[in-house]
Amino acid sequence: MKLSGELTNFAGRLGHEFTRPALLIEAVTHPSMSSPSRADNQRLEFLGDRVLGLVMAEALLEHDPTAAEGQLAPRFNALVRKEACADVARQIDLGKVLKLGRSEMLSGGRRKEALLGDAMEAVIAAVYLDAGFDAARAMIMRLWGARIGDVADDARDPKTALQEWAQARGMTPPKYLQTDRSGPDHAPQFTITAQLPNGAAEAATAGSKRQAEQAAAQMLLTRLESGQTKTPPED
Repeated sequence: MKLSGELTNFAGRLGHEFTRPALLIEAVTHPSMSSPSRADNQRLEFLGDRVLGLVMAEALLEHDPTAAEGQLAPRFNALVRKEACADVARQIDLGKVLKLGRSEMLSGGRRKEALLGDAMEAVIAAVYLDAGFDAARAMIMRLWGARIGDVADDARDPKTALQEWAQARGMTPPKYLQTDRSGPDHAPQFTITAQLPNGAAEAATAGSKRQAEQAAAQMLLTRLESGQTKTPPED
């Protein structure tokens, strides 16, 4: 099996020449394109997540030999979470080579955060199975390397950070309320409001509930840390 010209160029962006091209083809095949004769990338995604985790844990220990577990854990989470994987995927234009079913293509699948993140993990697994751990680690370090030194000590996801902010002040955790949904069924937009017991709130809109919740939490946390608050209007 040979790679198409587009996938050959993509492999070049990865910095890896595949001896088993079928692995890369499987890694970029979304479940919407799977069939009895064509495997999708879900099993590879499962493996790639673990390979990425090991490489990042090792890299963080080497980068800061004196860091405590409490410092390392949020850095690790920031580097391996789906948003980080999707960001790297966009960096190497992974969306361009994804094999998607018609419904996913029509709904903007090549730009979806979760879909890109999953595919990036699958590509990592493909390199690992093709050439071993050292090759996978070398590729990951090329793509993630600069992020390791830049990741902040408090690199928590916004929802976790907002919950910790509230708990530190004796509040119950924030609530996330869906206040609007717009757009067609294949490309919905969700508006979520993050609200604390004291009435402070912010709303954000995104293509998934999870993304909208994270964005609303970040907006509210930023406002709270700047000393400003905004309460929702009364009915």
